[in-house]
Amino acid sequence: MPFLGQDWRSPGWRWVKTADGWKRSEPFSPALDGNSQHSDISHTVILTDDDDEEIYSTEHCEFATKKRKKDHCRSNTDSQCFYREKWIYVHKESTRERHGYCTLGEAFNRLDFSSAVQDIRRFNYVVKLLQLIAKSQLTSLSGAAQKNYFNILDKIVRKVLEDQYNPRLIKDLLQDLSSTLCILIRGVGKSVLVGNINIWICRLETILVWQQQLKNLQMNKQVNNGLTLSDLPLHMLNNILYRFSDGWDIITLGQVTPTLYMLSEDRQLWKKLCQYHFAEKQFCRHLILSEKGHIDWKLMYFALQKYYPIKEQYGDTLHFCRHCSILFWKDYHLALLLKDTGHPCTASDPNTCLMPVSPQHFIDLFKF
Repeated sequence: MPFLGQDWRSPGWRWVKTADGWKRSEPFSPALDGNSQHSDISHTVILTDDDDEEIYSTEHCEFATKKRKKDHCRSNTDSQCFYREKWIYVHKESTRERHGYCTLGEAFNRLDFSSAVQDIRRFNYVVKLLQLIAKSQLTSLSGAAQKNYFNILDKIVRKVLEDQYNPRLIKDLLQDLSSTLCILIRGVGKSVLVGNINIWICRLETILVWQQQLKNLQMNKQVNNGLTLSDLPLHMLNNILYRFSDGWDIITLGQVTPTLYMLSEDRQLWKKLCQYHFAEKQFCRHLILSEKGHIDWKLMYFALQKYYPIKEQYGDTLHFCRHCSILFWKDYHLALLLKDTGHPCTASDPNTCLMPVSPQHFIDLFKF
């Protein structure tokens, strides 16, 4: 095949019909604005030999296109890599069809975490995943994945500041992230961070600003003349407390009214919570007795929490298909209405192949 241009893989020239006949044009990259990654308007520069028109050489066009793309990538820091598919194939070895490996950064870019933080069922899951990455996997992310990480973190902080939803969870995440960054910035001589050190210092300063904003967060007092939580009967309030799986949530709810405080100090409530999260053998190793000689289940819960992981509960999680090795978000509405599993599965009964993926399991999938 003869070499006919600077790149034989190029699609060739584009021609535009004008009043004077057909004239050659050179396509430019789509206009990139601050709101979207792609635009439907394509710009072309017509190459003519008239004195009134400016002549652009091929080298100038290519240089302008590359420079525009480079400047956009640098300036557009609020955008996340966009992919139509909200799933990713997890492969751990090279084959003839697929080369290379699926990395944690690639999965973090491909999966739709920006939309997931807006869903109350997935919010806690995404925050926990970001917290695990902050503790141990931050340096394994690529530059694009790290940018997406902080963009998603920015959306989470904004949501908490606007809706006052679960600020304690995001405070723990920012605390772990700032501690990790302080350690990594000290080791910059070892090239442990991707990118300029000034960028990471600015990110650390942003985290400190977020922490101060969350510290000064004031909960909006809702004015409602209808039925309130305090108007419910005691057995219903007690039933609500028994639905909590986190001890801190029970303590927080107990601070609302004296009645809820009395119910939150129930020994049976904390005993059930300990039995749910921990095994009986673990109780024997860390027995804590009260002054009356009874087991203090409330102190037991927080003592055991320091030594053993607690069970995690999420409204919605990522799913992994054992049949086709695809990681994806499952849309339950589409699954019920359209029989859509959320990924291109070839199994006869895809639902039997699905497995929920915890945040820690998500991290472990990409450890080789």
